[in-house]
Amino acid sequence: MTSYTLSTRSLKRLEGIHPDLVRVVKLAIQISKVDFMVGEGMRTIARQRELVAQGASKTMNSRHLTGHAVDLIALLDTDGDGDKEVSWHGPSYYLIAEAMKLAAKQLKVPLEWGGDWKTFFDGPHFQLPFASYPKPK
Repeated sequence: MTSYTLSTRSLKRLEGIHPDLVRVVKLAIQISKVDFMVGEGMRTIARQRELVAQGASKTMNSRHLTGHAVDLIALLDTDGDGDKEVSWHGPSYYLIAEAMKLAAKQLKVPLEWGGDWKTFFDGPHFQLPFASYPKPK
């Protein structure tokens, strides 16, 4: 099995993210069956407003605002040229979630996946739960 690593850009996007979630992402990339990058970590309120207006997010109470969430994006060679591109291929996100959940379990870090939500499917989204990681005051 191929072991993947996070790019410099992905590591930069983990800046400001809670250390427990960073540890999970760093272990998950090593055990994932699908390569991925960190699409977003911390967000500004302005960025969150923009995403809500676009319908890409449903809340202004996002865990991205406090460093408790990341969006992971699949990287696949979809055209067979040997170069990986961003992919929204649905099944890939289940494989990334499998790696994230396994890493979280191994590290004993509670984790929520947006793909498990009943009201809004958000396959790239992973967050530390409010119950275990309350919103900073």
